[in-house]
Amino acid sequence: MGAECRYEVAQAAYVKLALHALKHPSAAVNGLLVGRLIEPSSIPAVISVVDAVPLSHHPHHLPLLPTLELALTLVEDHLATQGEGLAVVGYYHANPRRDDADLPAVAKRVGDHIFRYFPRSAVLLIDNKKLEKAIKGKSREPVVQLYTRDSSKSWLQAGSDGSSQLFLKEPSTNSVLADHVTTKKWEEIVDFDDHLDDISK
Repeated sequence: MGAECRYEVAQAAYVKLALHALKHPSAAVNGLLVGRLIEPSSIPAVISVVDAVPLSHHPHHLPLLPTLELALTLVEDHLATQGEGLAVVGYYHANPRRDDADLPAVAKRVGDHIFRYFPRSAVLLIDNKKLEKAIKGKSREPVVQLYTRDSSKSWLQAGSDGSSQLFLKEPSTNSVLADHVTTKKWEEIVDFDDHLDDISK
């Protein structure tokens, strides 16, 4: 069901998930993608990802369904009060190792969970090597790989077969990311783990 979709990622969402990965470079980090289905009847359908909600940087929290359920409930409740038609539309993940570009089983499980609520959900895997190039100003291509779920319930990297596609809404997004890195904006990123440690965050 995830096939034939165009995922448009806003600068705010993209920069936030990248900064989350940069804040914890030796940890697996993850979070939720927030957005809406804006053109359901078009082919391909268009999903707009407008924000990212950082969840975790502790590896032992990643597979815990109760922690995920609590985070999802809090995010969904917050979105409901906004009245903008936003929902959780996907998940992002960064592996702890620079050379690891495989989508881990935990990301697939979380993606499956979100898929039950949003059948056009996506999983974005942060490519640590591309992220490294982008923050040095050496690349304009997205630092994430798009995965969608096919009819056999497998998460496959999109784009190679011409189906789902990922686009950055603003072409200067990597330049903005590089600027944020020089000013250490990642220090301002607070994830759900940080909130559980200190509820004032």
